[in-house]
Amino acid sequence: MKKTFLFGLLAVSLLSATSCSNPDYKTDEDVTVKPLEYPAPVDTTGGKAAAENSANREINAVNATEDIKKMQPVM
Repeated sequence: MKKTFLFGLLAVSLLSATSCSNPDYKTDEDVTVKPLEYPAPVDTTGGKAAAENSANREINAVNATEDIKKMQPVM
C-alpha cells in the first residue's frame, strides 16, 4: 500500500471524528426515567364472563371455526 493512502485514511478518520462532536450535548444533566404508562385494556366482552369450557379447549382451526360461527349473526 502506498503511504499516502494510509495518511489519507488517518486524515479522513480525524475529520469525521471532529465533525461529529456536538457542543450542545451535556453529560452532567439530570435525566429522570419513568416507566411507560399503558392505557387499561378495553373490555370487548360487554361484561360477560367467559364460557366454562373455553378455558380448557385446545386452540386449533376446527375450534376457532366453531367459535367464529357462533359469534356471527344468523341470517
